[in-house]
Amino acid sequence: MKIELKRIYKCAKYTIGHLFIDGEYFCDTIEDCDRGLDDSMSLEQIKAKKIYAETAIPTGIYTVSIGIVSPKFSQKPFYKEFCDGRVPRLLNVKGFDGILMHIGLNERSSAGCIIVGENKIKGQVINSQATFERFYEKLKEVTDTIMIEIK
Repeated sequence: MKIELKRIYKCAKYTIGHLFIDGEYFCDTIEDCDRGLDDSMSLEQIKAKKIYAETAIPTGIYTVSIGIVSPKFSQKPFYKEFCDGRVPRLLNVKGFDGILMHIGLNERSSAGCIIVGENKIKGQVINSQATFERFYEKLKEVTDTIMIEIK
C-alpha cells in the first residue's frame, strides 16, 4: 500500500494536508508547523530547525507499522478497544521518535504526529475518530509493506 500526504497549506502554527491511498483521495490531515525539514538533511540540520512538539516531520518516504503498541495510546479506552493500542507508526523518522497517525482536533493534538479527519473548519479537522476507524480498517487489510510519502 502506498500512502501519500500532500501538504497543501502551511501557516505559522499548523499544516493542512490531503492524504491519498494508492492514488485515491482519502481524507485531510493536520500537523504541526512545516519548518522545511527534509529527510535528506543531516540529523544536526533537522535538530537545529526542530521545535519539540511544534514541528511537522521531514518530507520523505517512511515505512508505516500497525504492529507496535503505543505506550501512551494503549491506555486510552478507544484505542485499547479498537486497535489494542496498535496505532499506525512511522518508522525511522530522522530526529523524531514515536510519530503516529491518530485522532485529534488541531496541531495541539499532534506533537509531530499526523492527525486524520476532515478540514472543514479553519485550523482543525473534524470527524477524526470516524476517519481514523476507516483508515485503520484499510491498513489492517494490507499484507505487504505500507509506505507513506510526505511531500
